[in-house]
Amino acid sequence: MIYGYCRVSTPKQSLERQEKNIKALYPGAIIYSDTYTGKTNDRPRYQILLKRVTKGDIIIFDEVSRMSRNATEGFQDYTMLLEKGVELKFIKEPQINTEVYRDAQKRQLDMVGDDVADPIIEGVNKAILVLAEKQFRTAFERAEQERLLLSQRTKEGMAKGRKPGRRKGVPQHQKKEMIAKRIIRKNSKMFGGSLSNTDTMKLAGVTAPTFYKYLKEMKENAADRQMDINDFV
Repeated sequence: MIYGYCRVSTPKQSLERQEKNIKALYPGAIIYSDTYTGKTNDRPRYQILLKRVTKGDIIIFDEVSRMSRNATEGFQDYTMLLEKGVELKFIKEPQINTEVYRDAQKRQLDMVGDDVADPIIEGVNKAILVLAEKQFRTAFERAEQERLLLSQRTKEGMAKGRKPGRRKGVPQHQKKEMIAKRIIRKNSKMFGGSLSNTDTMKLAGVTAPTFYKYLKEMKENAADRQMDINDFV
């Protein structure tokens, strides 16, 4: 079975973006979602999903920070599900998909041979898991930094808007850029969407030079979040 999990921190936030991103890649995914205030980590639908999944099932997350509110808790669940044989996929952080570590694990064991002692196998598995945790925490921290940076920029824009003689809110050009980039990320094939560059450009309401400028900035940002898979082997 293929499942998707979405989470927002307040009732005012929308689950729509996360659901659309998951459904765009996995139309048949069964979506579980939680909305809560952030005062508690109890997520009833998430807990039901953890009990329901079995070996061979897949859980899709839009991004790693939707899995939990902190990296430690998230990696505990990650390890538990990895050992259970459940595949985890993160749309915005594919470098931490569980298949990356299963493949690395298999390559290492193939290199040492089938007749190695159990302590060697255990050592290989432990080393891969240590690298997995490092990668998971890095991805989680970067996702949180991006979220906080966006929140801070929005607040700064609103603060500037409160100055005498200026309108309240985020500066118009900044707001247009944020909206356009959000549309590009949701719909462009470059980010897992279904639209061509031309169609995405029209939907975002930007010219070709502006579109490719935004695309370059977004791809560079995504590249910064990627780490070489060779680090795992």
